[in-house]
Amino acid sequence: MNDTRRVWVTENDPRVGEEVQRLVTTLEEELASVIVGQRAVVRGVITALLAGGHVLLEGVPGLGKTLLVRTLAECVDLTYSRIQFTPDLMPADITGTDVIGELASVDGNGPVGAGRGEGRRFAFQPGPIFAHLILADEINRATPRTQSAMLEAMQERVVTVGRHTHPLPEPFFVLATQNPIDLQGTYPLPEAQLDRFFFKLTVGYPQPDELKEIGRRTTGNRSVKPRVVMTGAMLQRLQLLVREVPIAEPVLDYAARLVMATHPEGGAQVARRYVRFGASPRAIQTLILAGKINALLSGRYNVAYDDLRRVLLPAMRHRLVLNVEAQLQNVDADSILNQILEEVNP
Repeated sequence: MNDTRRVWVTENDPRVGEEVQRLVTTLEEELASVIVGQRAVVRGVITALLAGGHVLLEGVPGLGKTLLVRTLAECVDLTYSRIQFTPDLMPADITGTDVIGELASVDGNGPVGAGRGEGRRFAFQPGPIFAHLILADEINRATPRTQSAMLEAMQERVVTVGRHTHPLPEPFFVLATQNPIDLQGTYPLPEAQLDRFFFKLTVGYPQPDELKEIGRRTTGNRSVKPRVVMTGAMLQRLQLLVREVPIAEPVLDYAARLVMATHPEGGAQVARRYVRFGASPRAIQTLILAGKINALLSGRYNVAYDDLRRVLLPAMRHRLVLNVEAQLQNVDADSILNQILEEVNP
């Protein structure tokens, strides 16, 4: 199967690109039947899904973030789990824990060694993180101890309970949300965890026409049930396929220069003034992989400069650590990255 897939891409077989575009277009249409507007956010989530990465959604409550991931799970036929993060949430509430259970006797008439304590043993009880699609709602409300459990799951795709390591189901996708306006009782995500997110997407407020459509859909008796577009096995096959899209050396060099421009040491002028720490090497991995997906969805079999430019903001806005001057002058990461795009030429 791997050899066949590689031949498809290297020979620029149009059927491959057309099939990927058809599946993604159909998936977007099914999501649009439930989610009003937010086309850029939907495309960003699908891009991360095809890349096998996680997404951080930032937006005020009530914009449909929970509905988006639940509908996505229905369309891709994956198991879905929602975890509501609170300050008192413990790691075991997410990962699961070992519980004492009874061993059944051979004849089934009762537990082995009943009454003598001989028929009891520890058994692992999986937590809600054992699902394909995880909605980590208001993830910044959890304590650093609980966030560390999420960090292992996001990076290693396993959870460790006691002395045992348990693999998570594949594919595994975390869609985390955080509220930018309510900061009381929150714990800012550490840079190490932010770096594990493939994209950070900003969910904006709907336009007036979209707001009317939301009211029309949600206040009547008619409900829409999205249909299954692809299976988990098909998704995993697409995740391998998009990695076969080639990237030319000049485009790869441009991606490297974009990442290096975010560093205060020898980077762009705006980075030297406002950035404390630039993007990590994971940034170039995200740029290239998202660029490959964008190229394939555009009907091309090689990555162009514009593919990298289109994904720069969601790929890198959460990977910059700004200094005090940027905070005092209210300069955000998006404005810095836009200036870097103007300064760094292909």
